[in-house]
Amino acid sequence: MNAASMRISDPQAGIISSDLELMGELLPLKDATVVELGCGSARMTRMMVERFAPRRVIATEVDEIQHDKNLAIDDLPGVTFVVGGAQHIDLPDREADVVIMLKSLHHVPMEAMDQAMDEIARVLRPGGLAYLSEPVFAGEFNEILRLFNDEQRVREAAFAAVAGAVERGLLAARQQRFFLSRSCFADFGEFEQRILRATHSNHQVDEALYHRVKEAFAARLGEAGAEFLNPMRVDLLVKPGGGA
Repeated sequence: MNAASMRISDPQAGIISSDLELMGELLPLKDATVVELGCGSARMTRMMVERFAPRRVIATEVDEIQHDKNLAIDDLPGVTFVVGGAQHIDLPDREADVVIMLKSLHHVPMEAMDQAMDEIARVLRPGGLAYLSEPVFAGEFNEILRLFNDEQRVREAAFAAVAGAVERGLLAARQQRFFLSRSCFADFGEFEQRILRATHSNHQVDEALYHRVKEAFAARLGEAGAEFLNPMRVDLLVKPGGGA
């Protein structure tokens, strides 16, 4: 697969799955040195360590409030938490076997996305893999999000940065996969806490917009809460030169 054959979105494609399942299928994580860019609350970090037993994980997070919380985690001895963005990875060249970005490339400033791809290529060893999972701009959950946070431009820019890294020969496209991920919320209060009030974002939501968002969410709320199926795209890239 080359850059010209890569698709920006295919919202009807894929089956219900998760990044954790696909990572287990596509990535050689056991005993690997893994860089996770944009680890958030380290929820996936923990599941990855417990399920796949990498040798070492460097988990970065640009949100300093969340990073400080991560530093208090004391039961993941193989994980090092680092503050910083993907455009400046504080690691030596060829340090990582695998680099992972889960729904975080589109959060990199648009003008720095190409630099982030440069950095991913730099820290990967030859033959190392980059797993980049990004939401497709489609679906009912996306329709609620775009009321206060329309990410169409940044998501398209993120895909362009991935395709650009392939065109420039920094990384080679090995595989592209689509799947549907589940987002579940017990009620609007959980949605507000996790999405509207997330510390990594500063959404400008006045009272009128707040009620519009709440009404849109309520339309999907049932006795068991609200569940959304979100179209996702994974680009699996390889660093040239390793015979992989």
